[in-house]
Amino acid sequence: MSVAATVRLWDWPVRLVHWGMVLLIPAMWWTAEEGYLEQHRVLGLTLLALIVFRLIWGMFGSETARFSYFLRGPKAVVAYLRGASGETLGHNPLGGWSVAVLLLLISAQLALGLVAQDEYAIVAGPLNHLVSYDTAEAATEWHEALFNGIAALIALHILAVLFYQFGKRRNLIGPMLTGRKAVAMETPQPRLARKSAPWIALVAALAITGWIAAGAPPT
Repeated sequence: MSVAATVRLWDWPVRLVHWGMVLLIPAMWWTAEEGYLEQHRVLGLTLLALIVFRLIWGMFGSETARFSYFLRGPKAVVAYLRGASGETLGHNPLGGWSVAVLLLLISAQLALGLVAQDEYAIVAGPLNHLVSYDTAEAATEWHEALFNGIAALIALHILAVLFYQFGKRRNLIGPMLTGRKAVAMETPQPRLARKSAPWIALVAALAITGWIAAGAPPT
C-alpha cells in the first residue's frame, strides 16, 4: 500500500481513556482478588472519572470520537461483515458497537460498585448509604459476576486487534499510541475539537466524580 497522507485520527482524550482502562481494569481485578478493597475503591473512582470523561467526549468531542460518527445501523454492520463497506477511518461499524457495549458494561459495573459492600459492610461504595443492605448485597454479587462479561469482551477485543495486525496487516495499536494513521489515499482531516474543549470536559468529569465520591450530597 502506498501511503499518500497521514491523518490525525485519535485525539489525546480518546487515547487517555483507552490506555487508562488498559492499566486500571487489571489493577482493579488484582486489588479485588487480593482483598485490597480501599485501593480497589480509589481505582474504581478513577475509572469512573475516565468513563464519564469519555461519555462527555463521545457527545461533544472530536469527530472520530463521537458516538454519532462511529455507531452505524444494521445495514452498515452487515455490509462491513460482507466486505462491501471499504476502508473506514476510525472504528469500523462492528468495532464501533463493540466500543459502545464495552463502555456500557463498564458503566454498569461501576454503578454496581458504587453501592456494593464487602462481606462485613465495612468497606462500601460511596453511594452505599442510599440503598438497603439486601440491595447492596445483590449489587455486590452482580458486580463480581459482570466482570466475567467484561473480561470476555476485552479478550475478543485483543483477538480482533491481533487478527487485524497479523491477518489483515493493519496496525491498530500504532494510531492509538501516536494518534495518527497512514492512509492509502488523500483523506479529509477529521474535525478536531477546540483545544480548550478536552479540559472543560475533564473538569466536568472530575466534578461529577467528586460529587459521587462524596456520597452525592443533596444540593
